[in-house]
Amino acid sequence: MQTPSAEHASCAAHLPCLSKDEINLLPIRAWEGDIVVIQTENELDAALNELWKESVLGFDTETRPTFTKGQTALPALIQFATRNCAYLIQLTHVALNQKLACLLSSAGNIKAGVAIRDDMKALARRYPFTAAGTADLAVLAKARGIQAQGLRTLSANLLGFRISKAAQCSNWENSVLTPQQIKYAATDAWVGREIYLRLASYPEAPQKICGQPHLHTA
Repeated sequence: MQTPSAEHASCAAHLPCLSKDEINLLPIRAWEGDIVVIQTENELDAALNELWKESVLGFDTETRPTFTKGQTALPALIQFATRNCAYLIQLTHVALNQKLACLLSSAGNIKAGVAIRDDMKALARRYPFTAAGTADLAVLAKARGIQAQGLRTLSANLLGFRISKAAQCSNWENSVLTPQQIKYAATDAWVGREIYLRLASYPEAPQKICGQPHLHTA
Protein backbone atom coordinates (compact mmCIF):
# COMPACT_ATOMS: atom_id res chain seq x y z
CA MET A 1 0.00 0.00 0.00
CA GLN A 2 1.39 3.41 -0.96
CA THR A 3 2.08 5.95 1.74
CA PRO A 4 0.58 9.46 1.21
CA SER A 5 4.03 10.78 0.21
CA ALA A 6 4.52 7.96 -2.29
CA GLU A 7 1.08 8.59 -3.73
CA HIS A 8 1.87 12.29 -4.19
CA ALA A 9 5.24 11.47 -5.78
CA SER A 10 3.55 9.05 -8.20
CA CYS A 11 1.04 11.73 -9.17
CA ALA A 12 3.80 14.34 -9.45
CA ALA A 13 5.73 12.17 -11.89
CA HIS A 14 2.85 12.48 -14.35
CA LEU A 15 2.42 16.25 -14.06
CA PRO A 16 3.57 18.07 -17.20
CA CYS A 17 6.15 20.83 -17.41
CA LEU A 18 6.46 21.87 -21.04
CA SER A 19 9.13 24.21 -22.32
CA LYS A 20 8.24 27.29 -24.37
CA ASP A 21 9.41 25.53 -27.54
CA GLU A 22 7.28 22.48 -26.74
CA ILE A 23 4.24 24.68 -26.11
CA ASN A 24 4.73 26.41 -29.47
CA LEU A 25 4.49 23.04 -31.21
CA LEU A 26 1.05 22.29 -29.78
CA PRO A 27 -2.09 22.81 -31.89
CA ILE A 28 -4.23 25.90 -31.31
CA ARG A 29 -7.80 25.36 -30.18
CA ALA A 30 -10.72 27.69 -29.54
CA TRP A 31 -14.24 27.41 -28.15
CA GLU A 32 -16.54 26.02 -30.84
CA GLY A 33 -19.83 25.99 -28.93
CA ASP A 34 -22.61 28.51 -28.49
CA ILE A 35 -21.74 32.12 -27.63
CA VAL A 36 -24.22 34.68 -26.32
CA VAL A 37 -23.20 38.35 -26.46
CA ILE A 38 -25.21 40.33 -23.89
CA GLN A 39 -26.05 44.00 -24.46
CA THR A 40 -29.41 44.48 -22.69
CA GLU A 41 -30.83 43.88 -19.21
CA ASN A 42 -33.32 41.36 -20.58
CA GLU A 43 -30.47 39.41 -22.16
CA LEU A 44 -28.55 39.61 -18.89
CA ASP A 45 -31.53 38.28 -16.91
CA ALA A 46 -31.89 35.36 -19.30
CA ALA A 47 -28.18 34.58 -19.02
CA LEU A 48 -28.22 34.76 -15.21
CA ASN A 49 -31.06 32.25 -15.13
CA GLU A 50 -28.73 29.77 -16.84
CA LEU A 51 -25.56 30.73 -14.97
CA TRP A 52 -27.15 30.19 -11.55
CA LYS A 53 -27.73 26.54 -12.50
CA GLU A 54 -24.00 25.88 -12.82
CA SER A 55 -21.75 24.87 -9.92
CA VAL A 56 -18.55 25.63 -11.90
CA LEU A 57 -18.17 28.59 -14.24
CA GLY A 58 -15.19 29.57 -16.30
CA PHE A 59 -14.55 33.27 -15.71
CA ASP A 60 -12.54 36.13 -17.15
CA THR A 61 -12.74 39.85 -17.87
CA GLU A 62 -11.35 42.04 -20.63
CA THR A 63 -10.21 45.65 -20.30
CA ARG A 64 -9.21 48.19 -22.91
CA PRO A 65 -5.43 48.61 -22.80
CA THR A 66 -4.00 51.97 -21.79
CA PHE A 67 -0.62 53.22 -22.89
CA THR A 68 -0.21 56.17 -20.54
CA LYS A 69 1.59 55.60 -17.27
CA GLY A 70 -0.72 55.74 -14.27
CA GLN A 71 -3.92 55.38 -16.28
CA THR A 72 -6.18 52.36 -15.96
CA ALA A 73 -9.47 51.50 -17.60
CA LEU A 74 -12.43 49.69 -16.10
CA PRO A 75 -13.30 46.17 -17.26
CA ALA A 76 -15.43 46.34 -20.39
CA LEU A 77 -16.39 42.67 -20.68
CA ILE A 78 -17.22 39.81 -18.33
CA GLN A 79 -17.01 36.27 -19.65
CA PHE A 80 -18.68 33.21 -18.15
CA ALA A 81 -18.53 29.69 -19.54
CA THR A 82 -20.78 26.77 -18.74
CA ARG A 83 -20.37 23.30 -20.18
CA ASN A 84 -22.50 24.26 -23.17
CA CYS A 85 -22.27 28.01 -23.71
CA ALA A 86 -20.08 31.09 -23.30
CA TYR A 87 -21.74 34.31 -22.16
CA LEU A 88 -20.06 37.64 -22.93
CA ILE A 89 -21.47 40.58 -20.97
CA GLN A 90 -20.60 43.93 -22.53
CA LEU A 91 -20.41 46.40 -19.64
CA THR A 92 -20.33 49.24 -22.14
CA HIS A 93 -23.99 48.40 -22.89
CA VAL A 94 -25.38 46.86 -19.70
CA ALA A 95 -24.40 47.92 -16.20
CA LEU A 96 -22.95 45.62 -13.56
CA ASN A 97 -26.02 45.59 -11.33
CA GLN A 98 -27.18 43.92 -8.11
CA LYS A 99 -28.36 40.77 -9.90
CA LEU A 100 -24.98 40.21 -11.50
CA ALA A 101 -23.15 41.16 -8.29
CA CYS A 102 -25.14 38.49 -6.43
CA LEU A 103 -23.69 35.81 -8.70
CA LEU A 104 -20.18 37.20 -8.27
CA SER A 105 -20.76 37.12 -4.49
CA SER A 106 -22.15 33.60 -4.38
CA ALA A 107 -19.98 31.04 -2.59
CA GLY A 108 -22.08 28.27 -4.08
CA ASN A 109 -21.05 28.98 -7.68
CA ILE A 110 -17.34 28.55 -8.38
CA LYS A 111 -15.85 31.15 -10.70
CA ALA A 112 -12.54 29.84 -12.06
CA GLY A 113 -9.91 32.01 -13.73
CA VAL A 114 -6.33 33.29 -13.59
CA ALA A 115 -5.63 36.30 -11.32
CA ILE A 116 -9.34 36.34 -10.57
CA ARG A 117 -8.90 38.38 -7.40
CA ASP A 118 -7.61 41.31 -9.46
CA ASP A 119 -10.52 40.96 -11.88
CA MET A 120 -13.03 41.06 -9.03
CA LYS A 121 -11.39 44.13 -7.47
CA ALA A 122 -11.56 45.94 -10.80
CA LEU A 123 -15.21 44.98 -11.27
CA ALA A 124 -16.04 46.25 -7.77
CA ARG A 125 -15.01 49.70 -8.98
CA ARG A 126 -18.06 49.55 -11.24
CA TYR A 127 -20.48 48.25 -8.59
CA PRO A 128 -19.45 47.50 -4.98
CA PHE A 129 -19.64 43.82 -3.99
CA THR A 130 -17.63 41.22 -2.08
CA ALA A 131 -16.51 38.38 -4.29
CA ALA A 132 -16.93 34.78 -3.16
CA GLY A 133 -16.63 31.36 -4.74
CA THR A 134 -13.50 32.36 -6.66
CA ALA A 135 -10.83 29.86 -7.70
CA ASP A 136 -7.47 31.18 -8.91
CA LEU A 137 -6.14 28.61 -11.36
CA ALA A 138 -2.50 29.64 -10.89
CA VAL A 139 -2.78 29.13 -7.12
CA LEU A 140 -4.49 25.75 -7.55
CA ALA A 141 -1.85 24.66 -10.05
CA LYS A 142 1.03 25.70 -7.79
CA ALA A 143 -0.47 23.71 -4.92
CA ARG A 144 -0.27 20.67 -7.19
CA GLY A 145 3.33 21.28 -8.17
CA ILE A 146 2.62 22.88 -11.54
CA GLN A 147 4.64 26.06 -11.94
CA ALA A 148 2.77 27.33 -15.03
CA GLN A 149 0.92 30.54 -14.17
CA GLY A 150 -0.80 32.03 -17.22
CA LEU A 151 -3.86 30.70 -18.99
CA ARG A 152 -1.83 29.88 -22.11
CA THR A 153 0.79 27.83 -20.28
CA LEU A 154 -1.77 26.13 -18.05
CA SER A 155 -3.86 25.10 -21.05
CA ALA A 156 -0.76 23.74 -22.78
CA ASN A 157 0.41 21.73 -19.78
CA LEU A 158 -2.97 20.46 -18.63
CA LEU A 159 -5.12 20.33 -21.76
CA GLY A 160 -2.53 19.71 -24.45
CA PHE A 161 -3.23 22.67 -26.71
CA ARG A 162 -2.45 26.37 -27.14
CA ILE A 163 -4.88 29.25 -27.15
CA SER A 164 -4.41 32.38 -29.23
CA LYS A 165 -3.72 35.66 -27.43
CA ALA A 166 -3.86 37.78 -30.60
CA ALA A 167 -6.91 39.82 -29.53
CA GLN A 168 -5.74 40.46 -25.98
CA CYS A 169 -4.71 44.08 -26.51
CA SER A 170 -7.62 45.09 -28.73
CA ASN A 171 -10.21 47.71 -27.79
CA TRP A 172 -12.74 45.91 -25.60
CA GLU A 173 -14.85 49.06 -25.29
CA ASN A 174 -15.92 48.80 -28.93
CA SER A 175 -19.70 48.96 -29.23
CA VAL A 176 -19.62 45.94 -31.54
CA LEU A 177 -17.01 43.28 -30.83
CA THR A 178 -15.22 41.72 -33.78
CA PRO A 179 -15.60 37.98 -34.47
CA GLN A 180 -11.96 37.59 -33.39
CA GLN A 181 -12.65 39.31 -30.06
CA ILE A 182 -15.75 37.21 -29.46
CA LYS A 183 -13.91 33.95 -30.15
CA TYR A 184 -10.96 35.01 -28.00
CA ALA A 185 -13.13 36.03 -25.03
CA ALA A 186 -15.27 32.89 -25.17
CA THR A 187 -12.18 30.70 -25.39
CA ASP A 188 -10.56 32.22 -22.31
CA ALA A 189 -13.65 31.54 -20.21
CA TRP A 190 -14.06 28.00 -21.59
CA VAL A 191 -10.42 27.12 -20.97
CA GLY A 192 -10.65 28.45 -17.41
CA ARG A 193 -13.46 26.03 -16.65
CA GLU A 194 -11.68 23.11 -18.31
CA ILE A 195 -8.44 23.78 -16.42
CA TYR A 196 -10.31 23.95 -13.11
CA LEU A 197 -11.97 20.59 -13.74
CA ARG A 198 -8.62 19.06 -14.70
CA LEU A 199 -6.88 20.45 -11.61
CA ALA A 200 -9.66 19.10 -9.42
CA SER A 201 -8.59 15.59 -10.46
CA TYR A 202 -5.06 16.12 -9.08
CA PRO A 203 -4.39 15.96 -5.33
CA GLU A 204 -2.26 18.65 -3.77
CA ALA A 205 1.39 17.63 -3.82
CA PRO A 206 4.59 18.39 -1.88
CA GLN A 207 6.62 21.30 -3.23
CA LYS A 208 8.34 20.31 -6.45
CA ILE A 209 9.93 21.74 -9.56
CA CYS A 210 9.00 20.52 -13.05
CA GLY A 211 7.53 17.24 -11.92
CA GLN A 212 10.26 16.36 -9.41
CA PRO A 213 9.04 16.21 -5.77
CA HIS A 214 10.91 18.27 -3.25
CA LEU A 215 10.11 17.28 0.31
CA HIS A 216 10.80 19.65 3.17
CA THR A 217 13.17 18.22 5.78
CA ALA A 218 13.66 19.29 9.34
